Order: sequence, then structure tokens, then C-alpha cells
Amino acid sequence: MLSVPVMLLHILVLPVFFLCFTLIYQSEWMVSFLSMGLDSGRMVFNVLMLMCIMIGVLCASRIPMTSLRRHLQLTWFPYILWSLAEVVVFACFAALYMALMYGDYGYFAALGECFLLTIGTVTYPYLIITAITCATHPNEKAAAEDDLVRFADNTGRLKLVIANDVILYVEAQENYIAVHYMEGEQHKEYSLRQSMRGIEELMDKHGIVRCQRSYFVNPRHVKVLRRDKEGFIQAELDVINSKPVPVSPKYYEQLSKML
Repeated sequence: MLSVPVMLLHILVLPVFFLCFTLIYQSEWMVSFLSMGLDSGRMVFNVLMLMCIMIGVLCASRIPMTSLRRHLQLTWFPYILWSLAEVVVFACFAALYMALMYGDYGYFAALGECFLLTIGTVTYPYLIITAITCATHPNEKAAAEDDLVRFADNTGRLKLVIANDVILYVEAQENYIAVHYMEGEQHKEYSLRQSMRGIEELMDKHGIVRCQRSYFVNPRHVKVLRRDKEGFIQAELDVINSKPVPVSPKYYEQLSKML
């Protein structure tokens, strides 16, 4: 629902459908409202202006939605509310334009007309785009679930569920492990009673590799592998102020091939 192709479908298809529908269908009510009782040229001009307003509203809505898709876990209900909000915002701006163009036509009267016009023209393309998205991305939710790493303690109790791409590294701390991850711009740490051997299969499944006896590291966040003054290999991460993660010679070659 939040992919770039879906965003482009909304921004391009909805305004074009609105333009074609209003200019082809031309019911008596629609012609009277959009032409302001004047000639057909005024109707075409107004429809083009309303289409431009729709493009602006969709860009202001869909571009941020898509840009924040990793942080927005939209289920169907909030997604439907978001889409309805787009319709309402467009109707409000369209009514403002029509009220200003009419002069003596009240804003709230124009708002009712614009809301009916919007619902009558863009409901079908909204539904069609959603249906196409569901048909072409049937495993999108399952894929998102697969990206979640579920950490359980040594009794099997679930303690932490986190996206694998925000995990930086995992380190052993005596009878505990510490999961280091990013939450927004903050580096966070979560400790649970578990062993490195106990999470090894889980880490392999999610592409987080062992780099030293006491460390697993996420290759997605490794910026460079380098030797320090003492000759020890360290993985520098792409996170500001994060400590380097030690890498033993045994795992160096495997990790370097993943970068």
C-alpha cells in the first residue's frame, strides 16, 4: 500500500480519471456547477484547475506517506481513514476555489457540491488501485512479518520484537545478551537472559552474522572493516558515536564478502 508505484498510481491516475470523467459524463448538475452557468470553456478551465488542486493534495499526502513507509505500519482501517481525509481535504480546497470564482456562491454550499463531485468521480479509481495493489502484492504483509526478529529468553518467553534492519549488533554479557538497535535517531540497548548459541539460528535466518565469539553484527550497518593500531580487526558502523564491533580473523572473510 505504501510503495512508490502505488504512490505514483494515485498521483497520476486519480486526477486523470477525474478530468476524463467530468468532461465526458457531463450530467446536468455537474455542467451547471462547474461552468458556473456560463459557457463550456469555463467548465473546462475549472475542471483543469480542480485537477491541479487534486494533484497538489495527493502529492502532499502520498509522498510523505511513502517516504515514511518504514515507520508507518498502516493497517486497512487507518489507510481507509487516510484516503477519506484526502477526499475531504481536496473537497475543502476545491470548494474554496469555486466559492472565490463564483463570488456570490457561499463556501459551505460549494463544499457540499465539491464533496459530492469528488466522491462520485474518484471512488472507483481508489477501489481499483487498491484491488490491483492487493492482487499484485499478496505476500506484502507476510514479507513484513518475516522482517521481524523475535527475541525470546532462555525459558522461551518472547521479550523483544524488532525489525531486522534496525538491529546494529548483538553482544554477549555473561548470562545475558544485549541487542543494540536504532529507534529513530537513538541508539538503544535491550538485555535479556539468553546465550549466543541460543540465538545463532535466529540470527542466521535474518542475515545477522557472527563476527566474533561474543558478537553478532548486522552487515547492513557495517560501513568498513579496518585494523586498529594493535592489529585487531574492527567493524565500523554507519551510526554516529557507535562503538566499533570486534571481528575475529575466523569470521573476517565471510563478513567482508557480505559488504
